[in-house]
Amino acid sequence: MASRAWWLFLVLIGPLVGVSFISAVRTYAEASGLNGTSVGVGEAFSPLIGVWAPTFSGCELAAAFLFPFVAIRLAAGDRQSGALKMELQHPISSFARIATKGLVLLLGWLLAMLAPLAAVALWKSYGGSIYVPELVTVFFGHLLNASLTIALAFAAASLTVNPSTAAIVTLAVTVGSWILSFIAAVQGGWWERAAGYTPTALVAEFQHGLVRLDAVTIALVLIVSGFAVAAIWMRLGIDVRRRAYESVALFAAAAFVIFGCSLINRSHDFSENRMNSFSIADERALREINSPLHIEVHLAPEDPRRADLDRRALSKLRRVLSNLQVDYVSSTSIGIFEQTNPNYGEIWYLMDGRKIVSRITTQEGVLESVYSVAGVPPPGDDSDIFRGHPLAVPPRGAPFVFYGVWPILVVCVAFFFQRSRS
Repeated sequence: MASRAWWLFLVLIGPLVGVSFISAVRTYAEASGLNGTSVGVGEAFSPLIGVWAPTFSGCELAAAFLFPFVAIRLAAGDRQSGALKMELQHPISSFARIATKGLVLLLGWLLAMLAPLAAVALWKSYGGSIYVPELVTVFFGHLLNASLTIALAFAAASLTVNPSTAAIVTLAVTVGSWILSFIAAVQGGWWERAAGYTPTALVAEFQHGLVRLDAVTIALVLIVSGFAVAAIWMRLGIDVRRRAYESVALFAAAAFVIFGCSLINRSHDFSENRMNSFSIADERALREINSPLHIEVHLAPEDPRRADLDRRALSKLRRVLSNLQVDYVSSTSIGIFEQTNPNYGEIWYLMDGRKIVSRITTQEGVLESVYSVAGVPPPGDDSDIFRGHPLAVPPRGAPFVFYGVWPILVVCVAFFFQRSRS
């Protein structure tokens, strides 16, 4: 409460979430038929993608560009003012001290999350549909992302002397994760697998209602490791060489645990429309396949058909079949000059000596090929079809709440606390 940086962060997150929410609701309403026609639209509308994902994206931006400065101020401010030396006199472990500060920051983040919760209340007042499991999933994803930000900021603040240097290091790591995602989109392979554990990819999956156990456990390992690094380097009386050895041992142990967590293949789809999963009938039929399935995709990493195939079919297939192996084969990254190759664009399905070749990248085409190569009859039509929740209502009152009430309320509360301290 004494941090001016946190109060400024709290003032800014309201309009940041507000502009995302207002834009999302307007787009959702227009597509649902506001000031036009709703014929042929609306059946596939999900508030998870249409409203919650863009609204909570404001929290993602705040966690990447605003919240690290609050965390660095809390961790490095004591070191610069000399208060850390007084803290070290108390009989409390350095990890417990860092964990306490992290918990305080996490409580501060929860207070900032009142802004998207205000958006939820407004959406409910408009008559919008709310599916609690997917909303809780989005909330938990951003809470995990904020915890990663705190751990990174603490580690950077402990390894550097100046807060500005710590801010640059934190920003460099954030930009580095974006570069990793860019390289993964071009190169594929192990780059693509590593990019799946970046904070951006983690938040994106939570915003689609998908919780992967491997990603959650790896994030928790990184959070604990960040706090541990901060605790090691905040012990000013310990020799630097010893702290360096302890840090190397910590990194080695964390890498070993992360490798083990990456082998976990468990996930759950909390989205109402099951956008990350096949239909219940298809999943029941696919689970009857016990033989290993090998899929060989002859598409370049930057070919849009490959992205469509992976997003719409293979990612769902990986969640059902434990004995699935997918290999991507290409000579170039863009695939333009591979069109003369007769095999380019083909998808090979191999199981128990049988082979089926297809060029269809849609979900229906992939399922048809899998059933054919496995010798399993496809299920009948699934009557449980998600019809969506269209809502042709403008964002009434939202600008007043996020651009007026929120900043004024935060400023008044901040003034009260600052005055009570003096």
